[in-house]
Amino acid sequence: MEPRFGSKNEKPWSKERPSLRQTQHKFSRMMSDDNQDTFKSVSRKPGLQIWTINNMQMVPVPAQGFGNFFEGDCYIVLFMSQSKGSGQSADIHYWIGNSSSQDEQGAAAIFVTQLDEHLGGGPVQYREVQGNESPRFRSYFKNGLIYKKGGVASGFHHVDTNVYNVLRLLHVKGRKHVTASEVEVSWSSFNNGDIFLLDMGKAIVQWNGPQSNRREKLKAVLLAQDIRDRERGGRAQIGVVEGDDEKDSPELMKVLMAVLGQRAGPLKEALPDDRPDEVQNTSVRLYHVFENSGNLVVQEVATQPLTQDLLHSSDCYILDQRGSSVMVWKGKQASQEERKEALNRAVGYIKAKNYPSSTSVKVMTEGGESAMFKHMFKSWSDRGQTQGLGSTYSMGKIAKVEQVKFDVMELHARPELAAQQRMVDDGSGDVKVWRIEDLELAEVNPSTYGQFYGGDCYLVLYTYQISNQQQYILYMWQGRHATKDEITASAYQAVDVDNKYNGAPVQVRVVMGKEPRHFLAIFKGKLVIFEGGTGRPGVANPEGGARLFQVRGTNEMNTKATEVPSRASSLNTNDVFLLKTDHMCFLWYGKGCNGDERVMGRAMSDVLSKQDKQVVMEGQEPAEFWVNLGGKAPYASDKRLQKEEPPHSPRLFECSNQIGTFRMTEVEDFAQSDLDEEDVMLLDTWEEIFLWVGNSANQYETKEAWNSAQDYLRTHPAGRDPDTPVLFVKQGFEPPTFTGWFTAWDPHKWSGGNSYEEMKKKLSDPASLSQITVDLNNTNLNKSAVGGGYGAPGGPASSPPSYRIHGGDLSPRPSTPSSPSTQRNSASVTLSPSSPSTGGSVMFLAPELLVNKTPDELPADVDPGLREDYLSDKDFENLLGTTRADFKRLPKWRQSDMKKKAGLF
Repeated sequence: MEPRFGSKNEKPWSKERPSLRQTQHKFSRMMSDDNQDTFKSVSRKPGLQIWTINNMQMVPVPAQGFGNFFEGDCYIVLFMSQSKGSGQSADIHYWIGNSSSQDEQGAAAIFVTQLDEHLGGGPVQYREVQGNESPRFRSYFKNGLIYKKGGVASGFHHVDTNVYNVLRLLHVKGRKHVTASEVEVSWSSFNNGDIFLLDMGKAIVQWNGPQSNRREKLKAVLLAQDIRDRERGGRAQIGVVEGDDEKDSPELMKVLMAVLGQRAGPLKEALPDDRPDEVQNTSVRLYHVFENSGNLVVQEVATQPLTQDLLHSSDCYILDQRGSSVMVWKGKQASQEERKEALNRAVGYIKAKNYPSSTSVKVMTEGGESAMFKHMFKSWSDRGQTQGLGSTYSMGKIAKVEQVKFDVMELHARPELAAQQRMVDDGSGDVKVWRIEDLELAEVNPSTYGQFYGGDCYLVLYTYQISNQQQYILYMWQGRHATKDEITASAYQAVDVDNKYNGAPVQVRVVMGKEPRHFLAIFKGKLVIFEGGTGRPGVANPEGGARLFQVRGTNEMNTKATEVPSRASSLNTNDVFLLKTDHMCFLWYGKGCNGDERVMGRAMSDVLSKQDKQVVMEGQEPAEFWVNLGGKAPYASDKRLQKEEPPHSPRLFECSNQIGTFRMTEVEDFAQSDLDEEDVMLLDTWEEIFLWVGNSANQYETKEAWNSAQDYLRTHPAGRDPDTPVLFVKQGFEPPTFTGWFTAWDPHKWSGGNSYEEMKKKLSDPASLSQITVDLNNTNLNKSAVGGGYGAPGGPASSPPSYRIHGGDLSPRPSTPSSPSTQRNSASVTLSPSSPSTGGSVMFLAPELLVNKTPDELPADVDPGLREDYLSDKDFENLLGTTRADFKRLPKWRQSDMKKKAGLF
């Protein structure tokens, strides 16, 4: 029992609640009237919408500004998504900058509550603190977050993506979730372990610390490209300097030295990365939050594993993962006051428990629970949920597995169906089975395929084809009574088999009695699991009298027989049982089994016994039947079978020892691009666990991945089955049961030029580097040349500091298409901001001066091959039908074709 808290005006709530209440009172009139117009502009279309709080009003942030967050501001982020078959869902985040005011924080919290009501009370609410954003929040900004100095104090102005009056240094950190913070434009800000972007408006120079890795470099390049395309309309040049080989980039180093000056001494050592999120916290507690005589009471209800029936619609609850995350659940029948106060109570709870102010907070309404919340419960079913493809049933004492019929070609054409069914095909491929004998592989006689003994270990290699390409699955079946040496040997032998096939097989560890669906299918209704003994030839297994087998399945695809103790208590009214004696084989049909199950039971009896068969109906058993079972006894006779266990949403985790300690970090809203080639990734589909190994993953991570999968299951708050099948998948050999969980899987992704080296090569193309000469005295490096401040998209204007350009005077000089080569001083260097249109004060030409003109008819100094660069953005889009940024991303042949049609070639 948690202590009973005092009244709302007393501790522990006094630090948080009064200030929020004062804010609410202070702006109550504004919230009631003006606020309605604000929410009318909220779109319900799938996608991202962002507002910042300015003068206690919600001000929309333009799309160019998405990902930029001013430290002195608060933001509201709304993400609408369209789920297959389940309608729309919404997530509302309110982001708190480290320097934001209490008034802004309070106003943001109120707007979030009202926006939630405006959207019907269904969205999940998140409280985000700068530097500690949730994986869900970060997933919206795949290229990273940029923290900017300043806030709304200096006001907003119209954002022009073609303004180059920029000089800033961004400190980039992170491999999976990237953040970039503005720091002093000086060598003193650098260190040897991180990456820095010197952003000069028309040019961005990326400096890679000697100790940074390839993944971090790739993420920084993607961020630089995002800044170029989103904030500069695609018209900025990017160059990369390797910190451990600066001599290889002399021209770019001239730029750095001209802006930053000469280095006074060695750079600082690498800063340790922040610890990634722990995968899960084994301590999960559920609290009931309610009011009693004006006092707020927080009462402990239960600890893990939690069950859904603990939640009552008339109440509100807090689920606490020992401070790593706090989630609030609002029942639909809870009072309006309780629902409104849910977010405030969560923040107050954090203060009362002395948790860090950055603790993650999520608020959700009954029926709108997040996948992470549902994963905290041992079982979860949504109201009105109907059985469909992918539905599974619990493997409990009296439960069955239903199999939905499907066509193998459809599985190959629809990987998402293969993933939901956990079936790569219909089991019609080639099968080869080995048994571990004397720690070596011994081939099993094909006539006994499907018979597995609990005293043995087996390797089963399954071969099938997709698009005329051979695919492999290697199952490692481990008997319950096999020796440790045999289990170890099966793992070593699996590596040898894997190597013979060049690492192509997907490896699946199968624990006796937990065989996955596809394993059943490949043995065509003849899979028999013997409790003990061995299948080795010449070794006699002790008979020990009658043997009882439980048969489950409705067709050849999903049937197996499992030996159970020969006692009456082993029977189940919902199944078929085979009782094999010295002279007879009894087929016992429970009252709850159907005709298909009886047919499969008859077929299985022919596999198990060549003796006479006698059908025994439940309730009509002869005395001999009970005698062979040691007499009558109670058994499972509850017909409430097929308890549905709805499919849980899959979750992806990165497994890495990047900071010297093995950690797992969740990736929200994952896509194929989140599979890190240098790491091991864990995909939890609830019924199966996939371990995906990137081609560049180190051996330690690969070895620890197996252990981490076991630890993940063992410590899961929902009390997961530790024998859940674990599948080992290598990059480039993913089966459809894996790829089906990803939208738009590209099998050629890793064969294309998407690596860091390829991207860097394109950026450093000598041809592009020679396109234009940049004068370091250009106005984008001197704020006094333009007057006015730099306004990054989505935020306030802020004048960049006036930096002295080392090596020359600061007098501004014009740069126009008619005079691309102006007078330069000794500090100028050649770089490549792409085209004349990137000049500091460009004079655009009217289309009629450029379209359908011969080179002789063009204005003086206009490059005939680059006519489009002399068009304004509006004229460019009118003539070519696309934005300049999108045009630049097209292949050269496509660009030429479009220019010909527009008369610009």
